Amino acid sequence: MFRTGRRVEGVYLQLVVAPAATPCGRTGYVIARKVLARAVDRNRIRRKLREVVRAQRAALAAFDVIVRVKRAGSRAEQDAAAQEAQRMLAALAAGA
Repeated sequence: MFRTGRRVEGVYLQLVVAPAATPCGRTGYVIARKVLARAVDRNRIRRKLREVVRAQRAALAAFDVIVRVKRAGSRAEQDAAAQEAQRMLAALAAGA
């Protein structure tokens, strides 16, 4: 997926998108320990991103998506990353 998918870059996130291999698209999350050292912070942003994806699940059914966090050190940046994910996924769904 990382080799064949199309990349969409943002300030905090990178989306890797490919046509769905199954009838219902899948979503994966990559949050490196280098980006967020504490597991609590990695889990927090993962929960926020899951909620954003869950809200747009029907529109993203045609895609397999990997959401990769590039940077999100503070809580304010984590909130900004979730908002950026919402904008990027909405644009992806509209372009489909």
